Amino acid sequence: MMLLTFLITTLILLLIFILLGYIGAPLWAWTIYGSAVIGTLKAPIWLWIAYVILAIVMNIPLLRCWLITSPVVKLAQSLQLFPKISETERAAIEAGTTWVDGEFFIGKPNFQRILNEPYPQLTPEIQAFLDGPVEQVCRMASDWEIYQRQDLPPEVWDYLKKEHFFGMMIPEEYGGLGFSNLAYSAVMAKLASRSFTHVATVGVTNSLGPAKLLLRYGTEEQKSHYLPRLASGEDIPCFALTEPKAGSDAASITSNGMVFKGDDDQLYLKLNWNKRYITLGAIATLLGLAFQLHDPDNLLGKGKHPGITCALIPTDLPGVIHNRRHDPMGVPFYNSPLEGHDVIVPVGQVIGGVEQAGQGWKMLMQSLAAGRGISFPATCTGVTKLVSRVAGAHAVVRKQFGLPIGRFEGVEEPLARIGGITYIIDAVRLYTCGAVDQGEQPAVVSAIAKSQTTELARRAVIDGMDILGGSGICRGPRNLLANVYTAMPIAITVEGANILTRSLMIFGQGAIRSHPYIYDEISALERSDIATFDPAFWPHLGLIFSSGIRAGLLSLTRGRLTHSLGQRETAIYYRKLAWASAAFANLSDFAMLSLGGSLKRREMLTGRFADMLSWMYLGSATLRRFEAEGRQAEDLPLVHWSMQYAFAQIQQAIEGIVSNLSLPLSGWVLSWWRLNPIGAQPSDQLGHQVAQILQTPGEGRDRLTSDIYIPNHPEEAVGRLEQALRLSVQAEFIIKEIKNAITIGQLPKSKPIELVDAALEEGVIDADEATQLRKAEASRSHTIQVDSFTLEEYQQRHSTMEAEQIIMLSPRIH
Repeated sequence: MMLLTFLITTLILLLIFILLGYIGAPLWAWTIYGSAVIGTLKAPIWLWIAYVILAIVMNIPLLRCWLITSPVVKLAQSLQLFPKISETERAAIEAGTTWVDGEFFIGKPNFQRILNEPYPQLTPEIQAFLDGPVEQVCRMASDWEIYQRQDLPPEVWDYLKKEHFFGMMIPEEYGGLGFSNLAYSAVMAKLASRSFTHVATVGVTNSLGPAKLLLRYGTEEQKSHYLPRLASGEDIPCFALTEPKAGSDAASITSNGMVFKGDDDQLYLKLNWNKRYITLGAIATLLGLAFQLHDPDNLLGKGKHPGITCALIPTDLPGVIHNRRHDPMGVPFYNSPLEGHDVIVPVGQVIGGVEQAGQGWKMLMQSLAAGRGISFPATCTGVTKLVSRVAGAHAVVRKQFGLPIGRFEGVEEPLARIGGITYIIDAVRLYTCGAVDQGEQPAVVSAIAKSQTTELARRAVIDGMDILGGSGICRGPRNLLANVYTAMPIAITVEGANILTRSLMIFGQGAIRSHPYIYDEISALERSDIATFDPAFWPHLGLIFSSGIRAGLLSLTRGRLTHSLGQRETAIYYRKLAWASAAFANLSDFAMLSLGGSLKRREMLTGRFADMLSWMYLGSATLRRFEAEGRQAEDLPLVHWSMQYAFAQIQQAIEGIVSNLSLPLSGWVLSWWRLNPIGAQPSDQLGHQVAQILQTPGEGRDRLTSDIYIPNHPEEAVGRLEQALRLSVQAEFIIKEIKNAITIGQLPKSKPIELVDAALEEGVIDADEATQLRKAEASRSHTIQVDSFTLEEYQQRHSTMEAEQIIMLSPRIH
């Protein structure tokens, strides 16, 4: 009987232990639990005394700091358990805010908060701008025409200025449109569906450039002078940061400015620079310049080397050279090298005045913290929506072996991927815009949004090209994807190359920024500040223990222990996100604890952690979209595909982490994850359902690809394809009637289109149906044609393009 009582008591204590760990109980609760354990064991008095002393020390912060935390600090410093942070890294880390990304580092995400985050909607005024000026500027020139000219037509430039496209984000008081980030994003998405040149041209004037820096840091005098000129297009801006030896390592720029006193006793800057990859550089009238500021005589009172500074440079000044262009993948937007030789400007040209001298790096990091999460998802949304419509329509219109190619599973697979990716990217765009418009500067989320949407869009474009086959590679006015295909590496590369973003920024810096305790611990260790280290370190240990318990239990129960939000159809995904978050928190803390400062150099490992974090965010954005849009039943295949694809990526990341992290019993852990995976690739049946959405005219397809430019004129390539799709779908039932007649022997075996007259004569179809079928076939035949040129036309076209670019392509290295 006593043994049974002991076993029951032990079991109860074990269950309480697991429960306290699962919920992340505070220290006082563990103290009470410890006393219960000791009491159950009927421990001797000396053990009770030792436990009481330990409990008093641990629960009184002053004693804990003196007796325990102080030695821990010395040990952590000697072992270099935490990475060191340089000043440039610190500026980057402190530039933004932690948003919902912080939920995943805790291992216990608050889904109520995630679902209650703002999900913005377009106002009638913005919708009118999309349907009016944006529609008009898209109508004015096709992508092919822009490529032929190697520039936007003059009338498009004039219209962009007239309608204040270059001042969308500038407040109305300065002559701009005063758009929100959502409104700007919607405009960019629609422009992207027409031409990449549009977004490259309009984007830099609104996203990262003088206007944005002026709004945040400029003096009132600078704002009043420059912002109206930028809003009207009187000044064309660019921003120069990248140099031949300072790309991803932008903080290592060598462009310099020397402070000196002029003959008039005023302070000036003598500037020298050599920049490259500067969008709009060759036509800019106002240059935002990042440079190292030197003040040998300390005339500004900020020391001899204040650091990176940003200034406004009119490009008509002596010494400014901006008369050349790069050729980025043949995409005809202005991208240029820039040079400056002994350019003299008043010190008042520093953005924000003398007070902001040396603050340029912080300015840039704070601007990028949110900016890259807006422009790139918008561009990729427009691109993938275009690919969805084009690939889906082509899969119906194009026939092989007597069937539309979309009926073949080999085509359905990439079609499904295109549809799912499009749904995910638009969800990320809207969710991120909502945060930024609420005042957040989610640097980690922005890095995720930039890198993931551009990678996914590239995958979708490649899939679209594969589906289009030969019609995708023959360039000309009928080709809708070739130019997008060549432009995608640009989005992958700019504003933080994706390799860098994935391997260093998302987790490398994100683990420090978004983790609830790491940054405080590192900062405290650098200052040997025991009082600050103590309230961060001990809760961190508790978090490690708690996330380990949660990860284990949620893995054993496949997330069923956690509370599920959402409807029955999506409840499983909330459970899996909770499971993934617990595993992520536990694995990331173990990696940081075991590898210490060397984790920063394990970039393949941090890249996999970045993938895991990224797909938890993408999955959360997808679920938020589904809820915000009223749980549309027609969208469920897209939601299921997107979430299952997300968890398949998380599973792949987990396996890579466990395989390369020296975990205790790592072989057993890896085997467990493979036997009990958190996700697998979407099923073929689900892929078929998504592919059908892309191939079926109607509400589902229109909602997935809303607010892009879709010309309805059949002489436009997209308009022609859309018309052929509608006619082909309408004619399907007629073709079925003819095939049924062939099956029963009423009509001879032949292609249905060749039996129209016979079917009409036999009464299988009527005259209207015969006309409809012939019209559909004529439209189909016309649509699948590809462009060709006479030898003279081809040679003349390329000779003209070469002549226009002869200066740009003449030998010179930057």
